[in-house]
Amino acid sequence: MTDTDPDTTTPWWKGATIYQIYPRSFADSNGDGIGDLAGITAHLDYVAELGVDAIWLSPFFKSPMKDFGYDVADYRDVDPIFGTLADFDALIKRAHELNLRVTIDQVYSHTSDQHAWFAESRSSKDNPKADWYVWADAKPDGSPPSNWQSVFGGPAWTWDARRGQYYLHNFLSSQPQLNGHNLELQEALLDVGRFWLDRGVDGFRIDALNFAMHDPALRDNPPARPSNKKRTRSFDFQQRLYNQSHPDIPVFIERIRALTDEYDGCFTVAEVGGDDAEREMKLFTAGDTHLNSAYGFNFLYADVLTPRLVREAVEQWPDIPGVGWPSWAFENHDAPRAVSRWVAPEYADAFARMKMLLLVALRGTIIIYQGEELGLTQVDIAFEDLQDPEAIANWPLTLSRDGARTPMPWQSGVLNGGFSEVQPWLPVADEHHALAVDKQNDDPLSLLNLTRALIQLRKDHEALRSGRLTILQADGDLLIFEREAGGEKLVCAFNMGASDLTWSAEERAQIHAVNEATSINLPAYSGIVLSTNQGE
Repeated sequence: MTDTDPDTTTPWWKGATIYQIYPRSFADSNGDGIGDLAGITAHLDYVAELGVDAIWLSPFFKSPMKDFGYDVADYRDVDPIFGTLADFDALIKRAHELNLRVTIDQVYSHTSDQHAWFAESRSSKDNPKADWYVWADAKPDGSPPSNWQSVFGGPAWTWDARRGQYYLHNFLSSQPQLNGHNLELQEALLDVGRFWLDRGVDGFRIDALNFAMHDPALRDNPPARPSNKKRTRSFDFQQRLYNQSHPDIPVFIERIRALTDEYDGCFTVAEVGGDDAEREMKLFTAGDTHLNSAYGFNFLYADVLTPRLVREAVEQWPDIPGVGWPSWAFENHDAPRAVSRWVAPEYADAFARMKMLLLVALRGTIIIYQGEELGLTQVDIAFEDLQDPEAIANWPLTLSRDGARTPMPWQSGVLNGGFSEVQPWLPVADEHHALAVDKQNDDPLSLLNLTRALIQLRKDHEALRSGRLTILQADGDLLIFEREAGGEKLVCAFNMGASDLTWSAEERAQIHAVNEATSINLPAYSGIVLSTNQGE
């Protein structure tokens, strides 16, 4: 594999298509109902046939799985439910043979309470790792040190009798917060990154990076501003000014970048959520000394996809020196499936096709979540089948993340959709059998085959991969923008509504269209890409 685009000096990741794999739900190779690394390796040919440039693996590290791998108990080992380090090495080897790069999650803001670091840290106030986590004395009345609240609900502090102090956790109480200010801890985390890079990993998606450092003064967060938005968690009642987003985080990021620059072609992308995400993403990716990219939640939790939403998102990332490179995802393991969020069921098929054309036409690196290429819908998981700790704690007001984490349907009409021979950890939805890989693979008009064609379209046109994006119109349901690079100009037009639209484009060559879009008519949920170059 080369580290740059074969036709330019552009880094491979700039404009790349990355396929996110949630290991628990991709493919079960050993019949325990849980996906594993060997199952992923066995299906990498399918991923390569999509035409993507890389995969992103959600956590597979040793973990008690209270938050399904985002509570890491050993950063340098594979959890037995997923296999072994040898299985991971085999996955890397096969992926590279297929010209697929491999990026993995790194969780630098917290660990499991079963991590050896935490066991040592909680043992006393003066051990070598005493300051590797965030500890604080109780207030005189015994209450927590500050009013900070956890993402999953309730106070972000838990009393620990062994140390006689509270420890901070921005997520589950079993996910103690690392003290990112500690330079020895930073060095340990960088050593973890080096461990995986030395095994052949091509990049990192860094989880919850804006939680990596807190305000050492432990100032109380102020109340949230008045809003019509429904609040289902105590976390939603505060402006999170002091439990996250400390201004020293970019300094630590510079150390991460210095490490990854030692490895050719390494890609780093930060996950950044919250009310101040746009500003933080810019800080985390500024210039050549920070991360390569960041992706936020512009689309992941939006209730509706509109031209205005697209315009606001893409215009945050102008093509000017010093501004970082964006990454976009419409779906992931934490967000409800887009076709269920954004459109009525009767329009799901057409919408999924339009949505995929829009994604490949955006300026940035794009991420496709497993099953998105099949048009998988959000599954309604019964309470007794829930696994998601956030959904269980806030049921029924918080939409379960489990509904987007159900197993991949590989074979229609087969037990558990061909995912496993035994009952999976989450049920396979009946409606997903009709969307199974084998059924779509044989249908030239399927969303799966359209996705393959659109990823290739993006590869074939530099303007789509890395060109400038200029919004021409974003009114009502009509979105029109131009992509330009290397002398190539393309116009991309989309109807994001259920009523037909007319529009006017000069007679140019059609590059691709979905749902019968033309240069004068855009049916419901349709899109078209036209060349504006003379002589086309």
